[in-house]
Amino acid sequence: MEIQHNVVLITGATGFIGRRLSRSLLERGCNVRCMVRGAVAGIPDAAEVVRADMLAPSSLARALEGIDSVYYLVHSMAGGRAGFERRDREAAGNFVRAADKAGVRRVIYLGGLGETGDTLSEHLKSRREVAGILASGHFAMTFLRAAVIIGAGGASFEMVRALVNRLPVMITPRWVSTRCQPIAVDDVIAYLGGCLADERTAGRTFDIGGPEVLTYREMMERFARMAGRTIHILPVPVLTPKLSSYWVGLITPVPPSVSMPLIEGLGNEVVCREDAIRELIPLPLTSYDEAVRRALAENKR
Repeated sequence: MEIQHNVVLITGATGFIGRRLSRSLLERGCNVRCMVRGAVAGIPDAAEVVRADMLAPSSLARALEGIDSVYYLVHSMAGGRAGFERRDREAAGNFVRAADKAGVRRVIYLGGLGETGDTLSEHLKSRREVAGILASGHFAMTFLRAAVIIGAGGASFEMVRALVNRLPVMITPRWVSTRCQPIAVDDVIAYLGGCLADERTAGRTFDIGGPEVLTYREMMERFARMAGRTIHILPVPVLTPKLSSYWVGLITPVPPSVSMPLIEGLGNEVVCREDAIRELIPLPLTSYDEAVRRALAENKR
C-alpha cells in the first residue's frame, strides 16, 4: 500500500527500528528524512539525511522544516545508563516545543508495554513519561506500546541469543515466569507504516503484540530448540533482577547500559490489554518461532 503524505521524519533513524522503517517507507512511496547525530550507517541512499540532536534544541528547526509527520524512536539507554530518564525527559520536551513551532501535524511514538502502577521498572516508567510529554504537543500523537521485539540486532533478541549460546545452565530469578507477548520486528514495522497510512489511528494509543503470550522461560527454551542448543533453566528465589543483570552484562555483548534496564524490567508483565489496532490494521501476525527463524537467518546472512 502506497502512503501519500508530505515529508516524513524518522528520529533515531540509525537504530534497530529506524533503519528498517526507513527502508519500508521508501518502498511504499514516502519522502523520508532521517535524523541522525553522527554516522549514517544503515540509512538507505534514497533517504534525505539531516544531522540534529534532541538535546540540542537549536538543531531541531532544520530537521523539522517542512515535515508533516514524525516517527519518534528516540530513547537514551544506549547513551549510558546514568540519568537516562532525565535525558529522555529533556529530549521529549525539546522535541515538543520544536515540533509545535514547526507545525508538525502527526507524531507516531513507539514505546513499551507495561501496567500503569508504581512498580514499573525505571525503563518502562521513562517510556511512559515520554508518552505523556509527547501527548502535550499540539500535534496528534499515536502511541504504539510493544513488548519484546524479535529481530536480528534488537537488544532483547541479541541478549537471549547470547545467553542461549553461552550458558547451557542458567540460574535465574523469578522473572523467568513473567508473561510477555513478543512481536516480530516485521510486524512492528507494518504497524508503524499502517498508522501513518490510516488517519483513524491519530490521537490514539494501541497495544501491539504477537499472537502468543509466553513466559521468558518458554521464550528461551523455544529459542534454544530452534538454534539447535540445549539449555537448563534453574529459577532461584534469592536472585533479584538487579543481581541477574550483572551476569547478563558479563555474558552477553549487549552493553550494560542497555541490558541492565531491560533485565530489571522483566518483573513487569507486558501483555496486550486491548487489540483495537487489529480492527484498523488487520495484518497476519508472525508466530514467535517464525520470528526467531527469520532473525537467525538474517544473522547468518
